[in-house]
Amino acid sequence: MNSKYEKLLDTYTLPNGSDLKNRIIMAPMTNFSSNSDGTVTDAEVNYYARRSSGVSMVVTACTYVTPNGKGFPGEFGADSDEMIPSLQKLANGIKKQGAKAVLQIFHGGRMCPTYLIPNKDVVSASDIPAEGDDHPTPRALPESEVEEIISAFGETTRRAIEAGFDGVEIHGANGYLLQQFFSPHSNRREDRFGGSLEKRMTFPLEVIKEVKRIVREHADSSFITGYRFSPEESVTPGITMDDTLAFVDKLSDQGLDYLHVSLTDFRSEPRRGVEDHNKSRIAYLLEIINHRVPLIGVGSIYSADDAIQALQTGLPLLALGRELIIDPDWVQKISEGKEEEIITELNKNHQEELVVPDPLWNIITNTPGWFPGIY
Repeated sequence: MNSKYEKLLDTYTLPNGSDLKNRIIMAPMTNFSSNSDGTVTDAEVNYYARRSSGVSMVVTACTYVTPNGKGFPGEFGADSDEMIPSLQKLANGIKKQGAKAVLQIFHGGRMCPTYLIPNKDVVSASDIPAEGDDHPTPRALPESEVEEIISAFGETTRRAIEAGFDGVEIHGANGYLLQQFFSPHSNRREDRFGGSLEKRMTFPLEVIKEVKRIVREHADSSFITGYRFSPEESVTPGITMDDTLAFVDKLSDQGLDYLHVSLTDFRSEPRRGVEDHNKSRIAYLLEIINHRVPLIGVGSIYSADDAIQALQTGLPLLALGRELIIDPDWVQKISEGKEEEIITELNKNHQEELVVPDPLWNIITNTPGWFPGIY
């Protein structure tokens, strides 16, 4: 192995004592490939297994915690105990290849398509639709239903434990329900779940509290609990970088095993809310976290040199998303000193070799702009 890239394969110990065999994690990516009843398909398991032997940890695509939280066609479910055998199949497929299996748990809120959820009952923090065309006006959740969804995150965590997952990642990013409660665009409430910046943190913090309670009751200390967040929103009013820094400061004291920032490019700079716009979002986040909890960075990491540049920002852990679709052997090539052989553009003729399910492949190859670097 080239000594330049050795740090990528260094081991890392999470706050709960769990050891990761290297610094590379598979990022969560929607794959649209589950059965219509929410069970995992064999094609889906094979897709994950193909990418699980090199990385230290795999974070799955998001899974819905309640029926009205389903955000995508072909999304697998974790909203009932009947789903545990399906979840177990996925966890086993990942773990057999040597990676830790982490289930990403979520509720889509106002971003759920009406045709996917019971009675077309789209819900959110407030009755404010997402910006853009064809977004329904959601029903504002009463406090009682907010509490039910908090409990559902806990119950889904229990199912993940029973299915053999090594951890869960609470999905608080990308405009979904937890972010909707934090955002001043989607949260216009005046109860304990909204109003001030601090009150808009209440729902995600209550979800974390419930998930951690379930972990204490049903799992051992090695079970991993992470939280994913997006740093900013483009809408006005919306989440600004200073809002996120205040939230991340709070998140850093919640006893989580990692935070995971959702970015399209790890080099990106803040839009608004801070004075120095030439300082990267990652730099701001690492400064406020101040070593209290590991931060996973993601976004536009394709080559080995990209990864080294990302680690040099101070990030302890890196998540690769689309690059692991392009080249599932990314980690192995670095460990064998073959980093020059890493493929960074997707070959449309290699679906079978890459073990990508048909629904995901069709979206990759037929949606303009969805997957840069296709040839």
